[in-house]
Amino acid sequence: MREKTYHIYLDSHEKTTLLHSLVELKNQLIQQGRYTDCVDELIFKVVNAPIKKLRIEYV
Repeated sequence: MREKTYHIYLDSHEKTTLLHSLVELKNQLIQQGRYTDCVDELIFKVVNAPIKKLRIEYV
């Protein structure tokens, strides 16, 4: 059975906030002496995510 895939749509401000939070989490893990592989992977995915333009219609 396939794993579920989730998509998230962020504007530039939200993307920047997410990246800052992930870097902060990575720094905390480094201070604790824990592995940061998962966080590194997420940072890489967020930075290299394709940009998709959406049209939002308010009713």
